[in-house]
Amino acid sequence: MKSKTTKQKENAGTLPAPEKSSVWKDLKKSRMLWLMVLPSAILVIIFNYVPMAGVILAFKKFNYQSGIWGSPFVGLDNFNFFFKSGKALLVTRNTALYNIAFIVINTVMEIGFAIILNEMIGKRIKKLIQSFIFLPYFISWVIVGSIAYSLLNYESGTLNSVLTGLGIDRINFYSSGGYWPWIIIFFNAWKGVGYGMVVYLAAIAGLDGALMEAAQIDGAGIFQRIRYITLPSLTPTIITLTLLALGRVFRGNLDLFYQLVGQNGVLFKYTDVIDTYVFRLTLAASDMGQTVAIGFYQSILCFITILIANFMVRKADPDYSLF
Repeated sequence: MKSKTTKQKENAGTLPAPEKSSVWKDLKKSRMLWLMVLPSAILVIIFNYVPMAGVILAFKKFNYQSGIWGSPFVGLDNFNFFFKSGKALLVTRNTALYNIAFIVINTVMEIGFAIILNEMIGKRIKKLIQSFIFLPYFISWVIVGSIAYSLLNYESGTLNSVLTGLGIDRINFYSSGGYWPWIIIFFNAWKGVGYGMVVYLAAIAGLDGALMEAAQIDGAGIFQRIRYITLPSLTPTIITLTLLALGRVFRGNLDLFYQLVGQNGVLFKYTDVIDTYVFRLTLAASDMGQTVAIGFYQSILCFITILIANFMVRKADPDYSLF
């Protein structure tokens, strides 16, 4: 009989060769799926990653004759222009505060409407209300601006007509900046809540119906089911959507602010955000490097914000973090 050592040596010579890299194996196995993704990936690379090379303009004094690469370097002069203009802190603060208000108010309203519609019994009424709330999402911001002007105009606005009918003095909204944070938050919620509500409705529809039925049989009321089943089940969706929204917390919605406020300088202190400031600077100034520098500053702030938010979520519960 052969010794154990001899058998081990023979078996060692017949061990199977190591498998190929699992990455290449997966690529080969799912090659049709990767081919389906390829056109979209190419478009993303061309329109999202290749233009990132233009960030170099933030450090140059651009002139059209020399082009992007031939324009002279000016270091951080373009950034210095922004911070010395006296607008940097104002527009950064406005952008962050508006977006935080949008996230908090819209999220609460979206979850609330989704839960209310889910608990409604009549299907026809539910569909009607859902369509009514979702409809403003499809309305252009240009039309929303016209609606706002029709409501708030000093001479013939609907709201001022109502105030006059009640014996109250008219309000010149377009000269009173203190009202505009509330006006902007209202119109943003009116237009955007319907879309977010649909996302939460889809998440609620994916819940286990047997769990709800069991809770109902055990005597749980509607508010108890919402508190102990619906809301905890929505937590992953809420965290994911909030993290994605925080990644844009320093990006203002140009359509929203420009169509509602326009070029009304009286309101800039209360309504000016980074995007509207850059837009006006682009129209007024000939130095493209200054606007690119502000956009780069904006992107860095968004990047840092999402890293901090994701780090905090990962510390609390790694399963809910984005990366």
